[in-house]
This record gives sequence, C-alpha cells and structure tokens, in this order.
Amino acid sequence: MAEPGPALVVEHLTVRSADAVLVDDLRLTVGRGETVALVGESGSGKSLTTAAIIGLLPDGLSVSGSVEVGGEQIVDRPESDLGGIRGRKVSLVFQDPLTALNPTRRIWRQFHEVLRLRGRVTTSSARARATQLLTAVGIPDPGDRVTWYPHQFSGGQRQRIVIALALAGEPDLLVADEPTTALDVTVQASILELLRDLSRTREMALLIITHDMGVAADIAQRIVVLRDGSVVESGDIAQVFAAPRHEYTRKLLASVPRLGDAGSAPQPAESGSGDNALVTLSDAGVTYPGATVPSLCGITLDVHAGEVLALVGESGSGKTTLGRAILGLTPITEGARHTDEPTFALIHQDPFSSLNPRWSVGRSIAEPMVLAHNADAAQRRSRVAKLLAAVRLPAEIAARRPVSLSGGQRQRVAIARALASDPDVVVADEPTSALDVSVQADVLELIAHLQDEQGFGLVFITHDLAVVSEVADRVAVLRDGRIVETGDVMDVLGNPSDPYTRELLDSVLVADPVEQRRRRSARTGGQG
Repeated sequence: MAEPGPALVVEHLTVRSADAVLVDDLRLTVGRGETVALVGESGSGKSLTTAAIIGLLPDGLSVSGSVEVGGEQIVDRPESDLGGIRGRKVSLVFQDPLTALNPTRRIWRQFHEVLRLRGRVTTSSARARATQLLTAVGIPDPGDRVTWYPHQFSGGQRQRIVIALALAGEPDLLVADEPTTALDVTVQASILELLRDLSRTREMALLIITHDMGVAADIAQRIVVLRDGSVVESGDIAQVFAAPRHEYTRKLLASVPRLGDAGSAPQPAESGSGDNALVTLSDAGVTYPGATVPSLCGITLDVHAGEVLALVGESGSGKTTLGRAILGLTPITEGARHTDEPTFALIHQDPFSSLNPRWSVGRSIAEPMVLAHNADAAQRRSRVAKLLAAVRLPAEIAARRPVSLSGGQRQRVAIARALASDPDVVVADEPTSALDVSVQADVLELIAHLQDEQGFGLVFITHDLAVVSEVADRVAVLRDGRIVETGDVMDVLGNPSDPYTRELLDSVLVADPVEQRRRRSARTGGQG
C-alpha cells in the first residue's frame, strides 16, 4: 500500500559554495502519481536541486533546509543510510543513456548489479526481473535482448533501458534529468508516453528536469521555473503557460520555435535543376566499406547560394552522411557529385568537443587561415577580432579557452571559426539541439543574420521541425537513406505528401499544454 503524503517535499532548500548562494530557499512538492516539470536554463540550479534530492551534491558545497522523499529526510543523512533510499524511494534517469550504461556488460548483468544493492538475488531471478522490466518499457524480444550490450540498441531503446533500471527498486519518485534531449521527435514522444504511462499505472511521482518547454507542456501537471537558483514562478501548467506572471517565464516561452514560422531568406531555384547550384548530387549513394546496406541511396539534391536547405529525419536516416557527402568529406560510391569548386565549412553539433581545449579561442578561429596560408599573423588577429564582433562576442574572449565559456558562447566561437575561410557553403549539423531555448533563439537569429549578410548556402541538419519552419527555405525529409519528400518549407510542412513527414509533424511538441493535449489525443486515438 502506498505511503500517505507527497512523494517529495522540499522546504527552504539552500545550497552554497564558499562564495555564492547557488540554490536559494527553494520549495517544491510532488504528489504521488503527479508529474512536475522543473524548468530553467543552464546555471539556473536544476542540476544542483536534483543532486540535493538524491543526496549526491558535489564536495565543497553546503546544504540547509529539508528534502523528504517518501517520508525519508535526505539532508544531513549519512551516506550509509542514503544507499538504501536511492533506488527504493527515489531513482534517477540520466540525460545520456550511453554513458549511464556500462558498455562492457550485458544488459541483464547491469540489472543484476542494481538488484544486488537491494538484497540477495540469484542470477536466474535477476535475469527474469530484467526481462520483466524490459517488457514493461517496451523493448522488443526482451528475453533475447536482455543478453545484448548497450551499443546494440538504438538511442531511444537505451533510454528505455535506463528507465527500466531506475524502476528496479520500485521507487516512490522518479527524477528524469533531460530524458529526451537530442532524441528524434518520434522517439521523444514515445519516451514521454512511456513515462506518463508508468506514472499513471504505478502511482509513481515524476519530476522532469528540462529546458524544453514543449516537454513540460506535454507531460507535466505543474511547473516550477528556476532562474539563478530561485523559483520565479510555479503553478498549474496550463495557467502558467496561458498567463505567465514573470518576465523570465515569458522570455522562455517566446524563445520556443513554433511550427508555421517561415524562413526569411529569398526563395531559391527549384531543387534538382542544378542551375547556378554550388553543389549538385545526382542519384548519389554512399555505402561504407564492409556494409551490406547503403547509408544513402538515390539522392538528387542541390545547394544554392543564399538559401537555407534543411535536412530532417530520425537518427540513422542519413542526415549527417548526406551533409558530409555535400561537403565532400564522405565520398559517394554511386551517382555523381558536381561542384563549381566552392569553399566549405562545417559547424559541429557539440562545440565543446570540436574546439581544442588547449587552444585559445583566437587560435581556434584563426586555424582555417593558418591552414590556407592566406594571411600573416597581423591579418589573422584582425580577422579574428572582426569575426568575434560578427558573432557578437567581446574581443577579449580571443584570449580565453573553451572551458571558460558557456555553451552558447562556444557555439558562437564555432560559427566564427567556420566563417574564417569565407565559405560558399556551410553545413551546420544539429548546431542548437543541446542549447537552452533562449540561447538557441539567439544562435538561430545570429546564423540567419550572418547568412543573409554573407550570402553563403546553408545546409541545416536537424531533427527539430519547429526550427526548420523558422529558418529554412527548402527542406528535404530523409528516411532510411532516401529522400521521401523535398520542396519549399511551407509546402512540405504545411501540406506533406508523404506519411512519414506527417508522422514527424504529428510528433512535434508545442509549448502549449492545451494544444499539446489535443495533438497527443489525435495521435493516440484518444488514449493519451
């Protein structure tokens, strides 16, 4: 029988470092069977609040106030006691399932390790329990796949396995930390539906940590908005979204891309004509060495100066391979690629891993000029200063290293580096998927401004159709290495001809709880 009272009660939670208050007098309650979204941008205090709830605050921080999970006090509790609370009273679903799972151990053995922490368990019973939990989270053929390794599953399946591991101790409270970040729209929708169903059928409280207002609108009954460690607004999700009281909440909602916003660049020539195209692919295909199935097949597409061409589709659809084929980084193995020898540049998804951590920002931006041997040291310094100004960063950042910059600043540096070679074609591979909504809005506006000013052709790879509707002129929809639909962005998104495009559009989350409930009901036949 469920214990009385809320699953989580946080009162006057304050977290301090030696010289700053990081979380200030936070109050939060999550009832049994209730879903609450804790939203805010990077640095708002979401992660520290999560760590305090599960008793895993980093060393060097002090905590005061009260955190009760299932009636158990977490603050100042000995670590020896917390081990029995984690998993049984509260479990955490991590943002990145690939790093949360041990790549060297079969799935059932990872369940065995978790179950052993709750008491003695035999090998056969652990495997049976793992199979049962994989069934509960919708993994196909769980009896066989329980013996697989993490790399044998898709990203969405790995996230389901992480959720299953978190359920092993039948917790009162499940804390999901950005559980759908960087997932495709259809996979994201299925994960949220799974969490919703688990909360409902198990009377389990769910705390969703997210910067995605669409996720909050889709799954939560209540919302708590954090900024700089303080709660600025909280309440019923529909009321807060319909009439936000705080300026920061209004800013977050205004920054969310929405389907129906049109790109502003001039409309290009018809796709596939090849006239005045910077790059043309004709019936092109890519099959990697040793592979039996092509990664791309029958691709006919061109890229023009001054346009934004969006490539959309789920993971494994061939978006990144197509982007690299356009750049010439991945050789095509059939068909043809024609160019007028334009210059190319690439903006990676993760600027932190694509920037050398040992180099200064200025050196990273100047590297394309060094490789091209087309500027002396003084010219490179001048060009770096102009590029930093172009991406709206202060000149002094040139002397800093990437680790000292925010995510949005690092992405701006990556954009400046890409523009250092005065490219004719820029391929941007998911450049905003991991950014907070307001930072994403700033970066998208910046890219649009620079593209309009400099006239390069932009290939924008993304799984976010709302972003596509905001920035693109044309769109190509990929599935299993083939283009299933292409054309003017408003034609494709407004009146899709392929069922797969319609499926993607129906899965897009909107930052409106009422509309999102209607869309979910239509998608699930009234069962959502």
